[in-house]
Amino acid sequence: MGEQPIFSTRAHVFQIDPNTKKNWVPTSKHAVTVSYFYDSTRNVYRIISLDGSKAIINSTITPNMTFTKTSQKFGQWADSRANTVYGLGFSSEHHLSKFAEKFQEFKEAARLAKEKSQEKMELTSTPSQESAGGDLQSPLTPESINGTDDERAPDVTQNSEPRAEPTQNALPFSHSSAISKHWEAELATLKGNNAKLTAALLESTANVKQWKQQLAAYQEEAERLHKRVTELECVSSQANAVHTHKTELNQTIQELEETLKVKEEEIERLKQEIDNARELQEQRDSLTQKLQEVEIRNKDLEGQLSDLEQRLEKSQNEQEAFRNNLKTLLEILDGKIFELTELRDNLAKLLECS
Repeated sequence: MGEQPIFSTRAHVFQIDPNTKKNWVPTSKHAVTVSYFYDSTRNVYRIISLDGSKAIINSTITPNMTFTKTSQKFGQWADSRANTVYGLGFSSEHHLSKFAEKFQEFKEAARLAKEKSQEKMELTSTPSQESAGGDLQSPLTPESINGTDDERAPDVTQNSEPRAEPTQNALPFSHSSAISKHWEAELATLKGNNAKLTAALLESTANVKQWKQQLAAYQEEAERLHKRVTELECVSSQANAVHTHKTELNQTIQELEETLKVKEEEIERLKQEIDNARELQEQRDSLTQKLQEVEIRNKDLEGQLSDLEQRLEKSQNEQEAFRNNLKTLLEILDGKIFELTELRDNLAKLLECS
């Protein structure tokens, strides 16, 4: 199946300055993905991180590695093969603890895998050594295949003596043929064993060469690790400066985290204000629509009012004309009444005179 990711997290990646061996150099401008990979073919665990297309971490986990927490959110480990020290800055202590737990888990798995590999090599080498030992203790020689002169002598003696009296020695001759067949079968068996032992010896020789190469590689690795330990001891003498730099970095990281927290709070506040503005806009749109409806209704009412005013004015005009007519009629009536009064008075005077 090849190499597959088994755990991932995000962190800021640093490397120790190769010149000063005491200052941290950031290898990523922002937090990147850091993953554990497992190669089932080679039974190997690796830590890999990419910044774009550039690999900023490619570290194979070995049993002698140690992941150290130097602060609440920062951890580091030394990679002797890459000849560097990696540092990771996490966003929280929980992420740091989780990464450290996985590092310890995969480190233990790498140790068990190495022990199993060594046990398998020992089991493979033991039968080959036994076969080679047996071959050396019992070498195949012409005497072991065909027998020694003392073992072959009785057959020759028995075959030479009966020639004077063949009828009396027929039984020994048949016995000699059986022995010859027995030795031929024994010879075939020994040849087969010899071929097997030769193949085992060749395999053992090849394994010995391979072990010598591995031993030389281990010795070189040990010397390199010894030099690395010496370098780390020299670096440890400058621990105070490194600790001061770590403290400054931690303070800077804390300040950046606080700033980030403030920015996040401001973003949340702006989001709330945007939501409130949207609600106000919706209310404004609703009120605008209602206002338009009210204006339309007002126009209708104004039209109705104007019609009523015209009707009222017409009615008032009619009433005024009616009043004028009535006033005229009253004046005429008053004149008629005055005339009737004068007529009555005249009639009364006539009556008095007569």
